[in-house]
Amino acid sequence: MKRWKRMAVMLSIVILAGELPSSSEPLVVNATTTQQQIKDTEQEKNELENQLNETQEDLEDLKGEHKSLKGELNNLNEQLTEVSSHLEELEQQIKDKEQEIAATQAALEEARATESWQYKCMVIRVRDMYERNDTSYINALLDVGSFSDMLNIADRFEKIADYDQRKLKEFKENRILIEEAEATLQREKIELDNLKVAAEAEKNKVAGLISQTANAISKYADQIEDAEQKARDYEEKIKKKEEDLEYLRKKLAEELRMSQAAANATWRDISEVNFAEGDRYLLANLIYCEAGGEPYEGQVAVGAVVINRVLSSMYPDTVVGVIYQKSQFSPVASGRLELALANNKATQRCYQAADEAMSGVTNVGNCVYFRTPIEGLTGINIGGHVFY
Repeated sequence: MKRWKRMAVMLSIVILAGELPSSSEPLVVNATTTQQQIKDTEQEKNELENQLNETQEDLEDLKGEHKSLKGELNNLNEQLTEVSSHLEELEQQIKDKEQEIAATQAALEEARATESWQYKCMVIRVRDMYERNDTSYINALLDVGSFSDMLNIADRFEKIADYDQRKLKEFKENRILIEEAEATLQREKIELDNLKVAAEAEKNKVAGLISQTANAISKYADQIEDAEQKARDYEEKIKKKEEDLEYLRKKLAEELRMSQAAANATWRDISEVNFAEGDRYLLANLIYCEAGGEPYEGQVAVGAVVINRVLSSMYPDTVVGVIYQKSQFSPVASGRLELALANNKATQRCYQAADEAMSGVTNVGNCVYFRTPIEGLTGINIGGHVFY
């Protein structure tokens, strides 16, 4: 028995290497039925299409938000341009105002100096007239030759004094006007400074909104990219499901054709079959993989399907050939049969079912396929399988 187990494992590996479908070919799982696979695949395809529709709706929403934010960003940029332009104008006005203030202050200093000079001149003349004896006002009057000359001298001194008083008043009023102008300019500059502070605050606010909006746009752009990639993935999956469905539909049609052809094909008698050493071990472990949890009748039925194929001219004429025929029994493709063979997982009942099938016993007639029952598929129902 140990020798056979090693031979069976090696034989299985060799056959698997040549018979297993490629990774790109949809896996045919006999126990779940091709029709059931079609139904499941169609349901999966519908779910993917629904997910794709939801993703596309989300994508449209994201694109709408993205477009709206772009419009908002354009408006903010226009606002920033306006605020920046206004700020530049205020800065220029402040600069001009500072120049005006500087000029006014210079004029004020000049007016003050002129007023001071005029006052000093008047003081000097007054002091000269009243303190110097040779040129004093009294001596001048006493030295005149006539009353008429005295009046002329008095008038001249009065005009000088009047001129001094008038000029002093004029310079003083001019100084006051310049001081008022300076005060006005200083107030206007303060107003401009306040406007500049407000404009800078507005500029910073708009710049902050631009930064936030730009970040939001970037975020939405990333989400849009993710959604588009997600949609592409769904489209690829849907395409793959469509390819699987096309394959499965062709496989089902071929399966039904083979089932009908097998019924009409030439059949050998069980006595004509020469079983090889290890066929019982191989068949029992296949029965374990396919129907280990089924009632005994179901285990016999699975064995009978294998033997029916051996007897039919439509299939290989050996147990090994039938079991390892490409894409026929799922435990072969999945590797479960290899594990079962390596550890002799088959139960005593599985061996008993294999013995009955190999002796020609069949409880499913000439059926060459089995699968889980599905609506519309008629056949012989035993346990969790329908045989046809």
